Amino acid sequence: MFKTNEYFDGKVKSIAFETSEGPATVGVMAKGEYVFGTSTVEYMTVTSGKMMIQQPDETEWKTYKEFETFIVAKDVKFKVKVEGDTSYRCLYK
Repeated sequence: MFKTNEYFDGKVKSIAFETSEGPATVGVMAKGEYVFGTSTVEYMTVTSGKMMIQQPDETEWKTYKEFETFIVAKDVKFKVKVEGDTSYRCLYK
């Protein structure tokens, strides 16, 4: 069955499920800045809105729009900024 997750006082919510590609989540983020940690490699695809991402050991932010994907390494922290409600899908490898 599905597992729901809530982070940052309810500003980030996700639902976990299994896909043919492996475990995944779909979720939404309210306007704000967040720091996430990874325990696996994550393939994140923006499905609505846009995300500004700062990867570990980088100083510049990169913007990802609808249907663009970025990859985050295992066992790192990365920063996310969203200017409005944004949705995503994350595959865990």
